Amino acid sequence: MPFDYTLDFQTVDFRQRPELYRVGKGEQGVLLVQPYKGEILPHWRFRTPEVARESADTIYGLFEAYLRAQDFVGADMARKFLQMGYTRARRYANHRGGKKYAGPVPADKKGQSGAHGREELPRSPEDAVKAEAAAIFKARWDEARAHPGYQAQRAAFEQRYGK
Repeated sequence: MPFDYTLDFQTVDFRQRPELYRVGKGEQGVLLVQPYKGEILPHWRFRTPEVARESADTIYGLFEAYLRAQDFVGADMARKFLQMGYTRARRYANHRGGKKYAGPVPADKKGQSGAHGREELPRSPEDAVKAEAAAIFKARWDEARAHPGYQAQRAAFEQRYGK
């Protein structure tokens, strides 16, 4: 099921209402779904490889804690933050300043990722520091996706809620 952007993300507590959560594609909802955004975002950093390693390790620790608590939504959100660490660090590795597309995001697409008809800006020479930070997040993201507990909880969640 696609991610549901029509929910009132200011008021929904997804720990109390997991049935409203949709995995969606990629990082959808990573900066919307509470209380997880508030729990994970303060740890999300990728400025240098050292900072990225500490961040990825901390977020992976949260991922494991959510799994132990049988909190699939939290585990999936932690997985999304690991994925976002990779994609954002790669964006900065490829595009100095992190801006990938020309022009503003169309008003009806705010909060969604993608080009939305905008032209991709030329790539800069690769920033090796950001590329290393991206690789750190990529390894933890891959580890999270392959985790047997995550896979089992995701299957159970999708079977239970049809999502």
